[in-house]
Amino acid sequence: MAYIAIGEAVVVFVGIQLIPWGRPVLDLPVKAEPKWDSPSTRQLFFRACGDCHSNQTVLPWYDLIAPITWMINRDIEKGRAALNVSEWGREENEAGEAVDTIKNGSMPPTLYTLFHPSAKLSASDKETLVQGLVTTFGSEPKRDRKKKKPSDAMRFFPAQEDNFHTDTDR
Repeated sequence: MAYIAIGEAVVVFVGIQLIPWGRPVLDLPVKAEPKWDSPSTRQLFFRACGDCHSNQTVLPWYDLIAPITWMINRDIEKGRAALNVSEWGREENEAGEAVDTIKNGSMPPTLYTLFHPSAKLSASDKETLVQGLVTTFGSEPKRDRKKKKPSDAMRFFPAQEDNFHTDTDR
């Protein structure tokens, strides 16, 4: 009986891999980037933040396994909606919030750095990135984000209203 249950679970797991729903869009064009203050700021940003906050998302193979990919897609969509450096100049970009979330340690999220260890920022990296982003983005005032229609992934895996990555992620 246990073999039948295991077999059914394997069939379901393999079956959901064939469903193309909920996969992140990885081949979006770069429309415009900010004028980075230095190549090191850009490199640090893309190392720690670029997968969710740009159109240049690079995912390892294990991030494309359903249902994990559905949750990752939700994070990428929320990240790009808040700040997308590949679509610089967009009204929805929250550049000022980026510095605050890095300073308070909620970005990059702990769960992300567990599976992407290169994204983990040392204290020195964090300080360099914060200073570089302040110079690159300037002191942009925070503004209310426009509410976008949620994707299918966001409907099935709802996130907190303001910021998916909360203090509990640390």
